[in-house]
Amino acid sequence: MDTPEREPEREFVRNWQPRLWFTLGLLILIAAYLIAFVVGNDEEASVNFVFAEATTSLIWVILLSLLAGLVGGVLLSQLYGRRHRYISEASVETPSSMDAGDS
Repeated sequence: MDTPEREPEREFVRNWQPRLWFTLGLLILIAAYLIAFVVGNDEEASVNFVFAEATTSLIWVILLSLLAGLVGGVLLSQLYGRRHRYISEASVETPSSMDAGDS
């Protein structure tokens, strides 16, 4: 039979959630990496926009490039999906002479 001293130990074992702690640890590591990334890339960089030039922190140049790449990727995937849908719908349609049963 369980003694009253063993009850907190059983409660701990029953409530232990290793997946939660692993996820929390992973989030802390990612946050620490992001902070180190920003601090490591804080020097000034000159960016030429063809019509203008700006001097800004290197981290902003990296983030702006990432954002432009993400937006471009999403727009291209939408264009590809729309074009692919249009082509597949056009190839499924049957000619009108076959709809009437004429062979």
